[in-house]
Amino acid sequence: MIALSLAEIAAVVGGQTYDIPDPSVRVTGQVVRDSREVEPGSLFVAFAGERVDGHDFAAQVVEAGAVAVLASRPVGVPAVVVDDVQRALGALARHVVQKLGATLVALTGSAGKTSTKDLIAQVLRHKAPTVFTPGSLNNEIGLPLTALSATEETRFLVLEMGARGIGHIRYLTELTPPKIGLVINVGTAHIGEFGGREQIAQAKGELVEALPPAAEGGTAVLNADDPLVRAMAARTQAKVIFFGESGEADVRAENVRLTDRGQPAFRLRTPSGASDVTMRLYGEHHVSNALAAAAVAHELGMSADEIATALSEAGSLSRWRMEVTERPDGVTIVNDAYNANPESMRAALRALAAMGSASKAKGGRTWAVLGKMAELGDEALAEHDAVGRLAVRLNVGKLVAVGGREASWLQLGAYNEGSWGEESVHVSDAQAAVDLLRSELRPGDVVLVKASRSVGLERVAQALLVGGVEGEVAAR
Repeated sequence: MIALSLAEIAAVVGGQTYDIPDPSVRVTGQVVRDSREVEPGSLFVAFAGERVDGHDFAAQVVEAGAVAVLASRPVGVPAVVVDDVQRALGALARHVVQKLGATLVALTGSAGKTSTKDLIAQVLRHKAPTVFTPGSLNNEIGLPLTALSATEETRFLVLEMGARGIGHIRYLTELTPPKIGLVINVGTAHIGEFGGREQIAQAKGELVEALPPAAEGGTAVLNADDPLVRAMAARTQAKVIFFGESGEADVRAENVRLTDRGQPAFRLRTPSGASDVTMRLYGEHHVSNALAAAAVAHELGMSADEIATALSEAGSLSRWRMEVTERPDGVTIVNDAYNANPESMRAALRALAAMGSASKAKGGRTWAVLGKMAELGDEALAEHDAVGRLAVRLNVGKLVAVGGREASWLQLGAYNEGSWGEESVHVSDAQAAVDLLRSELRPGDVVLVKASRSVGLERVAQALLVGGVEGEVAAR
C-alpha cells in the first residue's frame, strides 16, 4: 500500500484511534486480513467471522510487526476502531485508488473471469508495473484488499468483479472506479440466485454503467459474440470496443485452430495491425479470453506484435484451472476443479477431446471425472443431463460422475445418449473415483477433473499426482 499515517487512515475511514502513542506512525506494508500474512509495517483488518474472530489475533499480529489493527472494538493494542470494518476497508481502498493515478481495469462475466484477468495482467506487465486480483478474490473484501496492495510504482490495476445479485458490481465500482470495463460473457453461473440470464446481464452491465464518458477516457470492452453483452453498449457513455471472432469485432481472431496438444493458435487482428498467437494454455475457449485481454491492451497503447508475444508467453497464474501435468508413467492429469458452471464444463470437455486426439493414436483414452455444478436452481437437472450427453458426443472415453443426485444426472445423461455401454459410471465420492482410476489408468490416458468448488474434486487430481497410482484422497 502507499504509505499512510494512522491519523490519515482514521480520518479516511471515520474511525477512532485507541492505544496509539504516535498517530503519525505510518503503515508501510500490506493491508491483510490473515494473521499469517502480517509483515513489518502491515495494517491488520480484523473481521469477526462465524468460526474465527480476527480481533482475537490482535496482540499476535502487532508482535509480528503490524502497525495497528482496523477493528470494530478496542483490542488492547494500537487500533483504528470503526462501526463497520468491511465498509471502512472499502473507504480506505477508494482513497488509495484516487491517490494512485494508476489506470484501473475492471472485468466481470459468468465464466472465464479469472483466466482472462490473469491474461490481462500478464500482457500489461510487458508495458508497466501491474497489480491484479489474486485467484478469485473478487468480492467486497477481496477487491479492496487487492486495490490496497498497489504502490506508487503501480501503473495498471486489474480487478476482477464478481456478483451474486443486482447491485453487487455497482457497489464494487464505487469502491474502485474503473476507467476500462470489460464484460466477458453472460452465462448460467449462479442462475439459481439471479433467476435468469436477463437478470445476470442486468447485474453484469452495472460495470459499463459506472464508466466515465468517452471524453474522460472511459472505455467499455464488450464481447461481440454474446448478444446480451453486445447490447450493453447502449448502457454506457464510454467508448465501446468489441472483441470476438465476429467479423464486426474491432479485436478479433482469424484462422483459429488447435495444436495437437490442444493449445489454441490464431491470427490476432487489432485496429493497429495483426500478429500470430500460439498459446500455452489448453482449450479453444481461451481464444475469447485472449481476445478480451488483447482489446484491453490495445486500448492501453500496445501494438499487435507486443500483445501477441505476451499472449504466447502467458501461462496459468491461478491454481486448479486447466492445470495440465503429465505423470512419469505417461498419464496426463488436467486439474480444472476450482469451479464449474455449464459453460465452463462444456469448454473443459471440448479441451479434453482435443487433447485426447493425440493420445488416442498411442492407445490412450480420455476420462472426464465430473461432479456437481452448483447454484443452477430449476435448471440443474437439464444442465447436468446436457453435460453428460455432451461427453458422449465428444467421444470422451469414460465419464466418472462423482457425488450425489447431480452426479447421477450427469451419468444418466451419458447413458441415455445411447452410444455408450459401460463407459459412464457413478461413484459415491472422491476416494471411490481415485480407487477406480488407480485400477484402470494406463500410459497415454488423459484425465479431466472438474466440478463446483464445494465438491472438492481437486483432491482426486492431487491424489493421482502426488501418489500416482498409490495416491489417497487428502482430508479437506
